Amino acid sequence: MAGRPPQDRGPASRRALTDRTVGFALVVAGLLLLGWLAVVLVPWHPVPGGEPRPVPASDAFTAAEIDRAEAWARLGRLLSWSSLAISLAVASWLGFTSRGARLLGRLALPWWSAVVVLVVVVIGIGRLATLPVSLMAWQQRTRVGLTDQPLAGLLRDVAVGFAYEVAVSAVALLAVIGVARVLPRAWPAVVALVGSVLVVGASYLWPVLVEPAYNSFEPLRDPALEQGIQQLAAREGVEIDGVLVADASRRTTTLNAYVSGFGDSRRVVLYDTLLTELDRREVLAVVGHELAHARHGDVETGTVLGVGGTVVGVGLLALLLGTPAVRRRAGVAGIADPRAVALLLALGAWATLLVGPLENGVSRQLETRADVDALKATGDPVAFVSMQRALAVTSLADPTPPSLSQWWFGSHPTVLERIALGRQAGWRG
Repeated sequence: MAGRPPQDRGPASRRALTDRTVGFALVVAGLLLLGWLAVVLVPWHPVPGGEPRPVPASDAFTAAEIDRAEAWARLGRLLSWSSLAISLAVASWLGFTSRGARLLGRLALPWWSAVVVLVVVVIGIGRLATLPVSLMAWQQRTRVGLTDQPLAGLLRDVAVGFAYEVAVSAVALLAVIGVARVLPRAWPAVVALVGSVLVVGASYLWPVLVEPAYNSFEPLRDPALEQGIQQLAAREGVEIDGVLVADASRRTTTLNAYVSGFGDSRRVVLYDTLLTELDRREVLAVVGHELAHARHGDVETGTVLGVGGTVVGVGLLALLLGTPAVRRRAGVAGIADPRAVALLLALGAWATLLVGPLENGVSRQLETRADVDALKATGDPVAFVSMQRALAVTSLADPTPPSLSQWWFGSHPTVLERIALGRQAGWRG
């Protein structure tokens, strides 16, 4: 039966005590690992001489540009935070009560089938609940010119995102619950190991399995620019086979570039909008930034930190599920119960939100270091500043976001901080 975990191999109280003990050990070990990695891998002082004060918004943008960006940012935050609040409310309603555990009704399924079905149903309910907000956001982005994507394209992206989330969640939860059923005493340690492997695998395979579902890619077909990029890569000490161009224009008018993957899956990708809107010097400033990420292995850094976070997360999970009150409230027997899917997804949703400030704090440091390296490699602060201005204007980026919003959700420094960095010349040379 789907709702019946395997028979206990010892008193329940002894098992719960074991789970909490191992969970506490994993939390301590994971925090120590994260602390050590943060000291070794994260550049906490990336700007020689210290980071400059942000420039005044009026020095970088016109009054009309500021008003337009701030108006959109207020609406954008309202829509984004509304979607987040709805998704958390739905996840909590299903996961922290017995409702999620009762979704299977009277269906008698093998445990693995029950896990997959519950993943589809729980995530599907969450997606349906936030779909109206997604449609409103698309409508407003179309209104202000941030996208000209048709509704059919948006719905396709929603479907692809749903399929990806279901696939990743199903694999992860099958691993967690499956290990707990086979190894009821050792599951926290084994799940921490398996989860770490999955984090590394997902980071490596992301460019191969996920990115092609959203965009098509082709090699850069500008010989002069290609030569400039190769010369820039040589100055930064990065070996690249080439640069890919994504057909991002079919869903957005904003400008962007990124580096993903590692080892032989690493790729530097430019949006096609970037090539049409920026001049050659500005494009090289963007590429210099992305090459710096590759040079320092920032994707690998994020992956290794993700491994540490996984260890802590599994430890906290063992502590929580070792508490009878939590299990009773959710209506599940324990981690080996396939009906725990909704509870696990809810815990994952809240964990993602709560680690945001730490994750984004690290990201901002990595992004600042990449800016510094790009300025050194190109030796062209004028192009860097004009590029940052263009990116902000086309994306309607808020030049002065609320401090709490930037601290919690800002993965990059603000545009005014980045322009100030470009104008600062004391550390160059």
